[in-house]
Amino acid sequence: MSSKEFFVNRYKELGWTYKELQPKPSIRINTMNSDRDDVVNRLESLGVTLEKIPFLEDGYWISKSEFSVGATAEYLLGLYSIQEAAAQIPATLFTELQDKTVLDACASPGGKTVQLANLLNNSGVIVALDIKRRRLFPLSNQLERSRVRNTIVYQMDAREASRLNMKFDRVLLDVPCSGNYVTDKDWFSRRSLKDVERNARRQRQILTEAVNVTKDNGEIVYATCSLEPEENELNIDWAIGTLNLQVEEIKCHGEKGLTNVFGRELDSSIEKCKRIWPGQTQGFFLCKLRKQACG
Repeated sequence: MSSKEFFVNRYKELGWTYKELQPKPSIRINTMNSDRDDVVNRLESLGVTLEKIPFLEDGYWISKSEFSVGATAEYLLGLYSIQEAAAQIPATLFTELQDKTVLDACASPGGKTVQLANLLNNSGVIVALDIKRRRLFPLSNQLERSRVRNTIVYQMDAREASRLNMKFDRVLLDVPCSGNYVTDKDWFSRRSLKDVERNARRQRQILTEAVNVTKDNGEIVYATCSLEPEENELNIDWAIGTLNLQVEEIKCHGEKGLTNVFGRELDSSIEKCKRIWPGQTQGFFLCKLRKQACG
């Protein structure tokens, strides 16, 4: 059996039928720097055809453009970010952000960091981490271009976030994952179940450290662009039982999280998570967790 057949059969067992897809590129308007309608009008005057993404407040699909939307003056001025549609959801799931202390634990290239700053309206503090030095440059560039003023960037492994000696109200974990076939045409030939399991272990380490640096009753948003349950529902099931975390209800695009994975029954609260199978967007998994107070 080929790697593709193996994964496609798994998806079918989980209730989804594989299909070839090519989602449209998308942007998000940086509303702290610009007026939404003004940016739309400016891009349309350049010949860009935009389509409002119905499940996002500031997101638009690029239906047609004769040039790269990363080469406009509006982009260079930080009026919008190029950001995949599903990737625009995680930062919006926190209950409230104004004046909060926020950790973006795996931040580069910075699209979600800028989005957090937008949602904070440049209030509070964001600490943005990335493990690789070379990835700090696109992150810092995007923050500067987008006129973000409340963010500090560190080169640091998210598994060592305790070194910051800080506690956070909100933690965004868009964790390193196996990805999915929609954004990588060679995905099936390059991935195996061993890769998935290795990534799942690293994600659990990051989750554990995130709990260590989250205040009691603080919120953690966990997200991946993986379709594999080992990196998604199975990790959340483990976190509920091991890390004193509680799954919170979220309202966003997607289907309920799986509570039966290959015959294994998971905690029923995992249905509050959201699984986005590839379609209008790439695949994604989203979950909001609350750190319960001790005692």
